[in-house]
Amino acid sequence: MRPQPLICVRDVEASSHWYQRLLGCQSSSGGHGYEYKRLFSNGRLILQLHRWDVGHDHGPIGDQNLAHGNGVLLWFEVDDFDAAVARAREMQIEMTHPPHRNPRPNHWECWLRDPDGYSVVLASPDGSAANP
Repeated sequence: MRPQPLICVRDVEASSHWYQRLLGCQSSSGGHGYEYKRLFSNGRLILQLHRWDVGHDHGPIGDQNLAHGNGVLLWFEVDDFDAAVARAREMQIEMTHPPHRNPRPNHWECWLRDPDGYSVVLASPDGSAANP
């Protein structure tokens, strides 16, 4: 099994560039021009982006007037945690929780807010944080 999360966004192209820059991933059109994108890292699908107001053959996916991703974290384990945090700072991304050590998995985390208000977590691999 492989998770393939999909989120709705206002501007697919802008969100695609935001995630590519932050995560160092690549975009591949999922079809329909600027209405849908798929993001890949090392050849594996990590995230799909879909425009709110496009229903295609399945109808609307969600209601853009409700809180975006309330209670959902888009969690990305990254091998280059320090570099990813540096990119987030360079991009002036809102950090809801600055870099900190999570003792349970013994890794580093940084919680961010994406352009549509979704919570995004960057995390180093489990066991990668030095003990205090």
